[in-house]
Amino acid sequence: MPDSERRIVVVRHAKAVPREATDVEDFERELAHRGRRDAPEAGRRLAAFGFAVDLALCSPARRTRQTWQLMLPALADPPPTVFDDRLYQADAEELLGVLGEQADELTGLLVVGHNPAVHELAVGLCGEGPEPLVARLGKSFPTSAIAVFAVNGGWGSLAWKAARLVDLWTPRG
Repeated sequence: MPDSERRIVVVRHAKAVPREATDVEDFERELAHRGRRDAPEAGRRLAAFGFAVDLALCSPARRTRQTWQLMLPALADPPPTVFDDRLYQADAEELLGVLGEQADELTGLLVVGHNPAVHELAVGLCGEGPEPLVARLGKSFPTSAIAVFAVNGGWGSLAWKAARLVDLWTPRG
């Protein structure tokens, strides 16, 4: 990885209990059985990628916290985590802004969030990459999906279409 190259890992939270199946507020929805199964697998896949991140930014909603907590045991050197209130109900532009605020000493960031924002962020960042991966990313970003991007320059100069899609993983293919 060149000195100026940085990594962004975008993660959609694992499958949650449907809104209509619970009487709790959206913020408090928990992971469904499938989500509790898929999140540790996402952690193993993230570890297999071998891309270190210096900081994890996570929505404070219960399902995103649970997803990240279930991913962590697979990581040999888990990064510090910030639960940022702005990530809950953020749109893609707001997510890009949060990434752009990070210290330039950081060479890898991970964000755990919600659709449609994380899918729109991933598609918006993607300026190039292997065509099969780019096509898959454009179609969907299911629960527990992970997209890894390489970008050049400081976080403050992060812009749409400025990243290269390096890898993409979804729980079922």
